[in-house]
Amino acid sequence: MSHFSPLKNDTRSFENALQWLTAHGFHLAQPKSGSSLCELSKNQCVAAVERASDGSARLVEFPACLVAGEPAILIDRGYQKFFKSSKMEIAATAERLQALHSVSEELKEALGYTSLYNEGLGSVSGSYQYDRVVSRDLPDAERPVRPWQR
Repeated sequence: MSHFSPLKNDTRSFENALQWLTAHGFHLAQPKSGSSLCELSKNQCVAAVERASDGSARLVEFPACLVAGEPAILIDRGYQKFFKSSKMEIAATAERLQALHSVSEELKEALGYTSLYNEGLGSVSGSYQYDRVVSRDLPDAERPVRPWQR
């Protein structure tokens, strides 16, 4: 009988993580004095990391694509994915989804995070808004009548 030991993640220090990110094409906005927050960008995607209390790097703002100059969250409506910012909402293209997925995976590697199976398959949305589950958590009397219930 073979015994398997759990995989160990090599967490990097904040400085080592920033060096790794710079070496892999990320642009870093230097932290403001007195702050350990560092904003990152690559391929029209942005994120932010900071120094954790133990000296490692910690992800503060999850990766997001830029839409109209500001970060946009990824929304999944079942039939299609969208990027939504405070200014506009656009359909997610394959190129943007690939860029977001690539940046997310590189950040996990840089910070020593575990890459989960479902995240490795593709982009994971911040919000799922399928038409059949919207308002499902409301009491029966407050739920809208669905087309198949008419």
